Amino acid sequence: MRVGKLFNHSIFTILMLVSVCCMLVVIISLFKLPDIPAGETYESSNNVGIYSKDEKLGKFGELMIDMLPNDLAFTVFLPSEEAFEHDLRLRANLSFSQEEWDNAYATASLVLGFSAVPRKIYSGLISDGEVLSFDSISGFTLYISKDVDGVLVVNRIRAKEVDINKGEVVLHIMDGVIMDAEFEHSVLPVDAVEGDEMAN
Repeated sequence: MRVGKLFNHSIFTILMLVSVCCMLVVIISLFKLPDIPAGETYESSNNVGIYSKDEKLGKFGELMIDMLPNDLAFTVFLPSEEAFEHDLRLRANLSFSQEEWDNAYATASLVLGFSAVPRKIYSGLISDGEVLSFDSISGFTLYISKDVDGVLVVNRIRAKEVDINKGEVVLHIMDGVIMDAEFEHSVLPVDAVEGDEMAN
């Protein structure tokens, strides 16, 4: 009889300890929640906006980097903010409807697939006159070399800034968007597509 009471008392004590620990974890986590400054990424019923913590990477660049795991080594040949606007017609300072935001997010994830390599590649790895090839995470082949003036070039697109470390990720900011021909054709301006059709 005494053993049964002792057993029940032990279970009750353990349950109380677990409950108190859970409450402490919840209370501590509430105090550690970060403040979200005005302009940070938000969603509303009407539109979606994005904010960049690192203006060097640009708003869509930050979005792409956030898609990668934090603890794995990657190299990303990141389009500059101007390249996103010029090549993909994505302007980060605009507000997007939910559908436009979904399309922009999908576009950024496709670009990430074409331009990210699952290893660290620093510009110093490439010798003058040498062309190295690596497969991106989507299987698209990237041909990396240096131009005559020593600027890093990937699939004919020149780098603006190189060897930026962000955690385990090495970033090279490019003066264009790396993409395959099919995706490039799908994002061409309407007048360029019509010009191609008239030429054929």
